Amino acid sequence: MAAYGDATSSSELVSSPDPNHPANLICELCRCFYQLGWVTGTGGGISIRDDQHVYIAPSGVQKERIAPEDIFVMKPDRTFFRKPARPLKHSACTPLFFNAYDLRQAGACIHTHSQHAVMATLLWRGKEFRISHQEMIKGMRVAGTGKALSYLDTLVIPIIENTPDEEDLREGMEQAMKDYPDAPAVLVRRHGLYIWGKDWTSAKGQAECLDYLLEVAVKMRMIGLETEGLPV
Repeated sequence: MAAYGDATSSSELVSSPDPNHPANLICELCRCFYQLGWVTGTGGGISIRDDQHVYIAPSGVQKERIAPEDIFVMKPDRTFFRKPARPLKHSACTPLFFNAYDLRQAGACIHTHSQHAVMATLLWRGKEFRISHQEMIKGMRVAGTGKALSYLDTLVIPIIENTPDEEDLREGMEQAMKDYPDAPAVLVRRHGLYIWGKDWTSAKGQAECLDYLLEVAVKMRMIGLETEGLPV
């Protein structure tokens, strides 16, 4: 992605005719995720890192109606380059997004409230979601290396417990990322998931693949099928 750090004013940080500018991409992706049911009721969000600028969608707003001027821009040290002119709150997901940037050197992080993710955390009562022998596993990547998983690999995603306040999930997510260094995502019980990638295309593609796998796994478990291995 091109670097947009040479803007000369606060407004120019989020104002560009380039459709690939992070502020424009966040608005487009939020509309896409709204249609998928991932960010309904103002929940969920996305952040994109571009060099020394971290673009973050605001919190508590209708995600499908976000405009570029509503985007927050932060520095890697968590101070602000710019805030929107209208009174908006930066995302409560911000500390979780920075987990992905600090621990995985990610280029983007997505937070969804997908019902498939929530259901999976209810059916997998332990600390892991596991699935193998599904074609869509090929769309997942090993965190850090970017290596693609194979049909024969077992995808393991850690599950952490929810907290009353979103920002309080930071430590649990951080520990799960340390305990599962290969995992490209973290599930939050009764809440949703966080998933990241080296850039926004990787994060989006993996989010779509994982949501598909979660939906399939939930359906398999509900009819008594195992999600690991092949039936004998």
